[in-house]
Amino acid sequence: MTAIHRGSCLCGKVRFTVTGDLPEVTACHCTICRRHSGHFEASVDLPRDRLAVEGAEHVTWYASSAKARRGFCATCGSSLLFDPRDHDWIAVAMGAFDGPTGTRLALHIFTADKGDYYDIADGVPQNLQ
Repeated sequence: MTAIHRGSCLCGKVRFTVTGDLPEVTACHCTICRRHSGHFEASVDLPRDRLAVEGAEHVTWYASSAKARRGFCATCGSSLLFDPRDHDWIAVAMGAFDGPTGTRLALHIFTADKGDYYDIADGVPQNLQ
């Protein structure tokens, strides 16, 4: 049986379904992710064809760099998606999933840029960049 994972933004205007098991989670502590999410951003990278979005007309895209854009709900502002321009995958924010995800945090990245107000002490591997 194929796993189905569902989620949404805070107001519910954007809903999504991911088909199949979720891969391990990456937490990004770079300055852009921190500013976009309000802390650090935890997400899963998925092949684009495994993600279906309902209410896509409510997603606003922001080009945060020449390499990627970020999708958020135009109504409630929920951070939802990270879309790298030259890759065949898209990242979905973990905080937007409903219920159990069946996955775990596997890696912290860009830890050299993390905020000075917190420590990363969970024993999960860290990459400075």
